[in-house]
Amino acid sequence: MFHTAAESLSRNMEFRPDEALLALARTPSVLEALVGSLPETWVHATEGGDSWSPYTIVGHLIHGEKTDWVPRARLILSAPGGEPPIFDPFDRFAQFSWAPRPLGELLLEFAELRRDNLATVKGWSLGPDQLALPGRHPDLGLVTLGQLLATWMVHDQSHIRQIARVLAKLYADGVGPWGAYLPVLAEPR
Repeated sequence: MFHTAAESLSRNMEFRPDEALLALARTPSVLEALVGSLPETWVHATEGGDSWSPYTIVGHLIHGEKTDWVPRARLILSAPGGEPPIFDPFDRFAQFSWAPRPLGELLLEFAELRRDNLATVKGWSLGPDQLALPGRHPDLGLVTLGQLLATWMVHDQSHIRQIARVLAKLYADGVGPWGAYLPVLAEPR
């Protein structure tokens, strides 16, 4: 059955871990294709101010692989019955304190971490009961394991979009009058 774009956007899909894991498995190759062999000026470009470059975003994604998604999921799954476990705060800016490394190294590290994390999650064979288990986010309050895993996938897509927007805006002036037809150039950072 085919759906129009409006119908597809209006549907709210039920979270399906197997489908989300398929999308999450593609992120390393998408990042490699987007920025893997670009010139340094592109890799470190930002939208100005305190916005992030593709390089910074890859670092942020690595930090999330190490300290956010799977560690928080493990915490939820290992919690004894009763009170939901409390997540440690996530440092969204940790990548700024790291020593600089070549982007190629970061992309390889991210791919390895993602592969290992996906294998871990697949090994859990999560069902509806596990996906409904709660944890406590320090800012958002109660969340479920299913919401955490769905957010992991959407988080990836948000940063892929951000990278594409940064790269597109490098030629914002160069497109001349065609800019009126390119909504990515008008997107706020």
